[in-house]
Amino acid sequence: MNKILIYQIDSFTTEKFKGNPAGVILNADGLSDEDMQSIARELNNSETAFIFSSANAESDYTIRYFTPSIEVPSCGHATIAALYAKAQEDHLESCILRISTKIGILPVEVKKTDHDYQITMTQGAFTLSPAFDDDQTKKLLSALHLNSSDLEENCPIQIASTGHSKVMIGIKSRKTLNELQPDMSALIKLSNEIGCNGYFVFTFDSDHRETLTYGRMFAPAIGITEDPVTGNANGPLGGYLVQNKLVDVQKGYFEFNGRQGEQINRLGTVNVKVTVSDGKPELVKIMGNAVTIFKTSLSL
Repeated sequence: MNKILIYQIDSFTTEKFKGNPAGVILNADGLSDEDMQSIARELNNSETAFIFSSANAESDYTIRYFTPSIEVPSCGHATIAALYAKAQEDHLESCILRISTKIGILPVEVKKTDHDYQITMTQGAFTLSPAFDDDQTKKLLSALHLNSSDLEENCPIQIASTGHSKVMIGIKSRKTLNELQPDMSALIKLSNEIGCNGYFVFTFDSDHRETLTYGRMFAPAIGITEDPVTGNANGPLGGYLVQNKLVDVQKGYFEFNGRQGEQINRLGTVNVKVTVSDGKPELVKIMGNAVTIFKTSLSL
């Protein structure tokens, strides 16, 4: 029997049972797609990361990501979790590792600090789709149970991506954000129409000096009713804010902290760094802390 080494990691936090939980399988070589999907379904996190030996000289590891229902091309919090678990298991010093994913080979920085680690992930290329038309906007507002007056006027509703796309929806009030009770069936139907599974609702309504935004992310079409803290939403949000000129860019650089998970008591913080060239996002990085919940093994 194969003994599979499993970590459970909470990402974007240093406090256990906060942030976003992810499963990590450190020795996934030899696992079939069916095996991985079964393990992800059993662990029942929004994503589980599977680390394989590298298949080429350009990368150190290959990582694949599964929700409880499907494989996804990339995942921010599960990448933070995967490299944090790897650092813990192998007692890594500070280094830069290159991971091969479905969206390409990405550098990930492991920084050792006071017997712990911070992980910085370079995300995929930033893209931004045209703003929703009136019909799409009407369907979205209906599914989210929002009124047009709830929307932040300067924030167009658009699909943004750094490898795994999300719809960006800016609203005025954090109270409204925390009271959202979306119609999940309607969101699934809309996902099929627009070709995007994730909906990131955010607000600038923050009472925390070092926090620019609060957000919530819903992706029922891929089995995620609500994701606690989403790297692949906060990262693209940075690019979205820059490209729409909603923030000040200083010397080709923009950085902010986004918080998420408040309403479901899994609060976490994503640090987002955007390198800007000619007014457009050139490179998006997300940084986060993490904490180990448990380590175990599974015999297959």
